[in-house]
Amino acid sequence: MEKDLIGSIVKVTHKTGQYIGETVESDGRRLLVKVLAVLVHPTQGDLHHPYDPDAVMFHERKASAYTEKVWVPVQAAEVYNGAIPPYKETLQTALSAEMEKMDRLKRWAERCLVQLAEIKKDYGN
Repeated sequence: MEKDLIGSIVKVTHKTGQYIGETVESDGRRLLVKVLAVLVHPTQGDLHHPYDPDAVMFHERKASAYTEKVWVPVQAAEVYNGAIPPYKETLQTALSAEMEKMDRLKRWAERCLVQLAEIKKDYGN
């Protein structure tokens, strides 16, 4: 079945990012996909210790570049039938969405700290 996907436009997840790309090769287990657009920007930090700003290895993950070829498991590819938006536009949109998500998480954590400080007062500390 994976041979049928060669030349197809697919949606794939690769190293925590999500992309639209064209399949160019298969080794039977994996597909080689040429990246054409970014749907979700990769996650930063240590995946084994999510949301830990003090992790020993806090990884920086950039999105795969336009036309970069990445290997993905066959089961990670899903046929994509929509229009392929311009790479630079999708990269900026995905980056902005990830930054907004992190800002929201930061604001949530700050609000939690305020609430916990109030609760601490109730506990007599």
